[in-house]
Amino acid sequence: MKKLFFYALTLLFGVSVMAQNPALKSNLKSERPLHLQKATFDNLKAPVAGENITIKRHAFKSTDAVSVVSIGTSANAYGYGYSGGQKNLLAVDPILNTVSNFHRMGGVLDPGGYSGDLGYDISTDGGTTWTNMVECYVATVNLGGEYYADAARYPNHGIYNPIGNTDPDNAWITFFAANIDKSNDPAGWGGYSYGIASIGDPADTTKNLRSSRPQEGVYQEIPEGYCVTSLGDVWVADLNKNWTSGALVYEGEMIINHGTWSDVENDFVYEEIIFDCPVQPGSTVPAYQKVEFSPDGMTGYILVLADNGSVEISTGQSLYPILWRTTDGGQTWSDAIPVALAGEDGIPAVQNYLSDEEIAELFVAPVPAREEIPFTTAFDCEISVDKFGNPHIAVVVGVTGSDVYSILSGISPSSRYLFTAMFLLSSDNLGEEGSWSAYELGRPVSFRGNFGDLTEDNRIQISRNHEGSKMFVAWLDTDSTLANENIAPDIWARGIDVVNHLMTGDGTGQDKPTNVTFGSEATFEAYMFAMGNEVFENSGSYTIPFAYQQMNPANPAEAVQFKYIQDFMFTDSDFTVVGIDDELPVVKAQTVQVSQSRPNPAADVVRFDVTLPQQASVAITVTNLMGQTVKFIPARTLQAGVNTLAIGVNDLTSGVYFYTVDDGVNSITKKMVVK
Repeated sequence: MKKLFFYALTLLFGVSVMAQNPALKSNLKSERPLHLQKATFDNLKAPVAGENITIKRHAFKSTDAVSVVSIGTSANAYGYGYSGGQKNLLAVDPILNTVSNFHRMGGVLDPGGYSGDLGYDISTDGGTTWTNMVECYVATVNLGGEYYADAARYPNHGIYNPIGNTDPDNAWITFFAANIDKSNDPAGWGGYSYGIASIGDPADTTKNLRSSRPQEGVYQEIPEGYCVTSLGDVWVADLNKNWTSGALVYEGEMIINHGTWSDVENDFVYEEIIFDCPVQPGSTVPAYQKVEFSPDGMTGYILVLADNGSVEISTGQSLYPILWRTTDGGQTWSDAIPVALAGEDGIPAVQNYLSDEEIAELFVAPVPAREEIPFTTAFDCEISVDKFGNPHIAVVVGVTGSDVYSILSGISPSSRYLFTAMFLLSSDNLGEEGSWSAYELGRPVSFRGNFGDLTEDNRIQISRNHEGSKMFVAWLDTDSTLANENIAPDIWARGIDVVNHLMTGDGTGQDKPTNVTFGSEATFEAYMFAMGNEVFENSGSYTIPFAYQQMNPANPAEAVQFKYIQDFMFTDSDFTVVGIDDELPVVKAQTVQVSQSRPNPAADVVRFDVTLPQQASVAITVTNLMGQTVKFIPARTLQAGVNTLAIGVNDLTSGVYFYTVDDGVNSITKKMVVK
């Protein structure tokens, strides 16, 4: 296997490429990729001193806030965080109404617990009530060193639901993690730890270990891609990275593990597949890798952010997505499919997100044409697949900096945003070249945050509804009035209807994302957040599962408390902003408008306004989080204009409910809280 670690060639090639590029102005801020660094596992060392963050909280209305509950704990912040921490940490199965949060053990709820053990928190009623700290993996291989050799790190997990099952007790938690058995790297990495745990019988678990095989040229490290398909297959993606010399040598390959359920073993049995994944010498190794399948489990994609030399304008300097596709459940895979961001074959929305003023702020005159600008992805991403088998990639995009494979990250003086943007890159033809367009989701004001010896970027993530007609993208961003770095983050989110090409607005109808956490206890401290792979759907509403860890941002070695956000949602009526085509009007005309209930929360009576363009017969249904109807008001005639309606709620138990207004044509759902 050819080694791609030629420093002299890299330097020479990088200089020659950049010399041909449009000239950037000097002193522009940029960020380098972190994936060339070795992931840390030595969390018992003294922490690196970090900035002491003093937050001056803004005024907010508590009634606007999401509900946040404490779930499990961990001995430190390293399980959720690590330079692109979008592991599968929060798993959702809407059929089972179940969500699970997977993590390393320890912390307040596990006194004396070992950070090399694994466990999970689980809710089988859609995130309302939780069972926490269910231990499913225990490290036992003590060779006398500082760490157990099978101590697990950076886990992924999912929910395996046998086809046709609707009872959570008959489903399984399945997990896959790295461990530090030193079979690849004398400093620690090399092993895999994987197994399952019965949801109905938490004592029913399995534990499997596998070491790297240097003699065969197989060097395991930390899988970043993971999914459980609807057919019950598990797919895990890792990069074949050799650290035995103390420096990174990429073997030009991915290590793909495919797990299938065995009734004989009562466990998943894995086969290993080696994928050729060459990159240009200057990029050394792909920045990130993910894997995901369609709702029917047949069409799937393996994704890396890399440069394999197939996009001329990006060769030797910029990252872009590269896909491999299967349409037969993983039996066969296509050749590599590059997704060009820049150049003649680039995506117009990517090439046009910067204003003329911003381009002038970046480049020496004469400024380049937009097709000449070297756009690049940042260094992490996520992928989902829609009902038609088409891929959708959530990723941060920017302009390549003066250093190859860097990204410009400064604030524009004219727009006051970073020179980057959040995008959903979408294909309408199975990822094929020429089938890509993009939804611009928002412009951030921060990029990277440093937390002791952990560094995290925006952590952009994606979720979908079970059908696969809507995508939901979220990321972290810090108010620039608080800090110049992404160290006091809120979660920002946006929904995208990929069938009708509509996006959610910011609550006032503007073409902007929604701040999920502002006004809640998570304000400015939604550290290392995780997003569920699917959402809970109920009568046109989409509740998005989020979790984050409450931590000391200056010391990730301290114990953390995991938090779960119960009730952030979009409804069908929120999808009002036209996406894809910049020539279309920004806002779709509304036929019916429904206001937020007031007061919220309420104890006796809630009131809300229904605005109609003409007289109509309107019915109202109130449902709980389980989708059960708790109140129904038969249809009655309302006049054109604003109609104020009232519902008594003093007979309802405390909790979150949804009220749906239906005029026979439109069905609009909103959330209300009863106290």
